[in-house]
Amino acid sequence: MRRRAPRGDRSVARSLSTFKYLTFDVVGTLIDFEAGLTAPLAAIAAEHGVPFDPEAALALYREARYMPDALRFPDDLTRVYSVIAPKLGLPSDAPYGARLRAAVPGWTAFPDSAEALARLAKRYKLIAMTNAQRWAYEHFSNALGNPFYAAFTTDDTGTEKPDPAFFEQVFSFVEADGGAKDDILHVAQSQYHDIGVSRQLGLTNCWIQRRHAQPGYGGTIAPSQFTTPDYHFTSMAELADAVEARHAA
Repeated sequence: MRRRAPRGDRSVARSLSTFKYLTFDVVGTLIDFEAGLTAPLAAIAAEHGVPFDPEAALALYREARYMPDALRFPDDLTRVYSVIAPKLGLPSDAPYGARLRAAVPGWTAFPDSAEALARLAKRYKLIAMTNAQRWAYEHFSNALGNPFYAAFTTDDTGTEKPDPAFFEQVFSFVEADGGAKDDILHVAQSQYHDIGVSRQLGLTNCWIQRRHAQPGYGGTIAPSQFTTPDYHFTSMAELADAVEARHAA
């Protein structure tokens, strides 16, 4: 189901100028994960004359990614491919799964991500919080212009969002840096991995609704319930514009 939330704050408006840190989900919010995943699948399908439906592939990916035997992302893509390939009519040979994983360094940022992050970095300390492994994060950070003050990956935390333990490690870092939880605005596209749990942990959050023009949750697991965010934008550019307007007021 396509969900829209009211723009702006949940209740009493808090100025965007009051935050000191912006924490970011990376894959899906800043990096175009769905295009990165479906492009090599579409290429394999074309090579074998198989019709390809990106949304169907994302739905199959979502189911496979959260199986009990899942590995860390994106190494897990080789296993995922072996699960979804037969259902897509694609060859399930191991080299094709390896090809899906090997495409990750080439995944691109959304067109507005790098420019928006550069603008935001002038006013805040930016912290990456990603369920990707460190090797993949390094490629993503390069694609984004290396804007981050600090970064936390699944390799660093030993867990994945929405596990609160992931967030707690970031809170500890911020406190050691002289800040506090109230100084953080958490920015993400995933209701399941980020928006819901950030609300439970008392963070102010900002939902970047990348799929605003598409139905459903794509490659991301659907939340058990929708969380109305404190701030809601459909792009990173909109967030950066709002920040600059607030600081100019």
